[in-house]
Amino acid sequence: MESMTYEEAIQRLEEVVKQLESGDVPLQKSMELFEEGVALAKFCSKQLDDAEAKVQLLLEKNGEHLREAFELEGEDDR
Repeated sequence: MESMTYEEAIQRLEEVVKQLESGDVPLQKSMELFEEGVALAKFCSKQLDDAEAKVQLLLEKNGEHLREAFELEGEDDR
């Protein structure tokens, strides 16, 4: 999975969700898909966290401090 791009991982996650939502997948396959989906979601979350950290670092290097630009409405501090 580490060789996947964020976009590839999101696309695969969407496919996994679509398969699970269809209800046409046997239990064992559903469990495998669910496990893959969890791993993909973690991968995507880490990619986004890394991108946010990089942008924050670049802003701080330029003397700007715009942390609030990354906080979504209703999002609590982590």
